Amino acid sequence: MQILTSKLNIDFMGRRKWALVFSTVVILISIFSVITKGMNLGIDFTGGTLVEVGYQQTAELKQVRQALTESGFGGATVQHFGSPRDVLVRLAPRDDVSSADLSNRAFSAIKDLAGGADLRRVEFVGPQVGDELTEDGGLAMLYALICILIYVALRFEYRFAVGSVIALVHDVLITIGVFALFQIEFDLPVLAAILAVIGYSLNDTIVVYDRIRENFRRMRKGTPQEIINVSLNQTLSRTLVTSITTLVVLIALFLFGGEIIHGFALALIVGVVIGTYSSIYVASSAVLSLGISKADLMPVQKEGAEIDGRP
Repeated sequence: MQILTSKLNIDFMGRRKWALVFSTVVILISIFSVITKGMNLGIDFTGGTLVEVGYQQTAELKQVRQALTESGFGGATVQHFGSPRDVLVRLAPRDDVSSADLSNRAFSAIKDLAGGADLRRVEFVGPQVGDELTEDGGLAMLYALICILIYVALRFEYRFAVGSVIALVHDVLITIGVFALFQIEFDLPVLAAILAVIGYSLNDTIVVYDRIRENFRRMRKGTPQEIINVSLNQTLSRTLVTSITTLVVLIALFLFGGEIIHGFALALIVGVVIGTYSSIYVASSAVLSLGISKADLMPVQKEGAEIDGRP
């Protein structure tokens, strides 16, 4: 079977130093943002009270925020939930007020707006539960990276495993950095989106790695850099088609899915864009920098295989 040749001849690896500079700068900005600004953690992690209110008419979020501020709830998060008449209010916990009293006082402050309102739902999240979710979320990402490292090392070679984990850490850091830089609320749906980004980016990287391994074994001529370039050009159309079709759906979710899903969709959009970039430049460049060669990827010849194959 012959390797399919690609009409494209883009020198990806020739630009890997520029990509390294770009990635380093963006990662440093992300880390700086997390350290200096911190994450704008949602009620799922910090604990607090969630109040869902249904109005008779379209509710203006500015008026709802103003009414809450005048009643002493200046730090409340207000957003539409599903429709312009449904509003979701998130209140930070207070030591001197119980969660039940907090929700009642907040509802009393906003119930007369937009033709009157009905109290749809009240949820309480304790600080201890928030701490547990924060710890469990961090462990979930760590366990995912460890399992990926083991899987890729067994399927390919340890250099590919290291390269894939470097690319995944790169994607996660930049996605988290965007939320820290712009102080976008980070809640459980966003954490779920980041875990989905890890899976998406890994799938894209595995496709590229599989073609690199195949070409290393079948192309008799060419340096490792040239073989990786050929592999990236051959998989580029598949990578772009997958990314673009995924982005179309995610952008539609972001624009029309309502405010409650904005963080989830935004995390996936950033992750897909960065994951596509890292599959081409970060993962492949890491393998090249680690010194991959044809000898590392050739199938192991079993002793006596030639004798066993004779009639």
